[in-house]
Amino acid sequence: MAKEYSINDKIYPGGDGVLLSISDMLAYFEKHGAMRISDLHIKISTPPAYRIDGDLVRMKGAPITKEIAERLIYPLLGKKAIAELKKSNSVDCSYITGNLQYRINAFIDNEGLSVAIRALGTDIPIPESIGFPSDVWKDIVKLKHGLVLFTGITGAGKSTTIASLIERINQTRPCRVITLEDPIEYLFDQQNAMISQREVGRDVDSFSNGLRSMMREDPDIIFVGEMRDAETVSMTLTAAETGHLVFSTLHTRDVTGSITRILDFFPSGRQDEVKNQLSLGLAYVISQKLIPKKDNSGRLVAMEILNNNHASSNLIRVGKIEQIYSQMQTKTKDQPDEKMITLERHLSRLVKVGQIDLLEAQKWANQPKSFIDAMNTDADIL
Repeated sequence: MAKEYSINDKIYPGGDGVLLSISDMLAYFEKHGAMRISDLHIKISTPPAYRIDGDLVRMKGAPITKEIAERLIYPLLGKKAIAELKKSNSVDCSYITGNLQYRINAFIDNEGLSVAIRALGTDIPIPESIGFPSDVWKDIVKLKHGLVLFTGITGAGKSTTIASLIERINQTRPCRVITLEDPIEYLFDQQNAMISQREVGRDVDSFSNGLRSMMREDPDIIFVGEMRDAETVSMTLTAAETGHLVFSTLHTRDVTGSITRILDFFPSGRQDEVKNQLSLGLAYVISQKLIPKKDNSGRLVAMEILNNNHASSNLIRVGKIEQIYSQMQTKTKDQPDEKMITLERHLSRLVKVGQIDLLEAQKWANQPKSFIDAMNTDADIL
């Protein structure tokens, strides 16, 4: 069936009587940039919708029918992914056209075929442009071992930040890098580092099996796309503890919630063991959100950063996770064992320099009272 369709078939009745192909729809990402237009959603019975600066905006066109959905979506999937979709009612894959790569999840809902298409720029941004609140990234790219965990909701830019750091390592260090991704998002050229990228479902059947084989492949640096289950978490922590620098992600909203989430993967009988392992293996937790700019020209990053220094490590080991926020409030000096920040303090800085609106910052703050306190602080500590 996929052979009958082309990405250039003009079959969707958009506004003003213009027929559009899926290729035309993807071209909209290239025109405006993946940082502003992040996603395209197609589902039966409603017009397609783009996510623009974080908000869902429907196209001025007709509702999608079953036939149009198939003719728009199937050319992006290919035979293997279509077969998996029909078998499992969901499939992840990627697609490259023009200057962008797309992460695709096609699935079946109560009305039939749907797809979520995420645009990924093929150009990897430099760390200086990401929006770190300090030069902590310089310390991270120099690490030889430990887990650097990036957290945030879907679409918060975690993969972009990690790719930026790995690319800087690629430019500056002769080392062996192996990634496990679902799917591969950014493609790295071979520079000073030797990089192998493996896609779950194509090159390896699961994160845990990929990690198991990876430990026999002599990596210096490992990127695990997502820690999804107890086995993957356990193997990731072991890799970080045994002399590897590991990057990974979790879908959580803040630093303390990320640590709690890791512990929640395990039964109560293993909690103390995992706390000890996490206290020793964790290097940084960076939780990030993308906040609309005040001038409506796009979004920028606000971060919360935990540096797992001796005091933080001890809090994790003894299970006093609730006290970690205080560490991030006070350990803010520009020295290697600090450089921490709360999301609320970073938001307040962005408000004070006029980059984001006060009401917008209040909406995104996890701790409203702490945000007010940060806004009322005359001198910024960092």
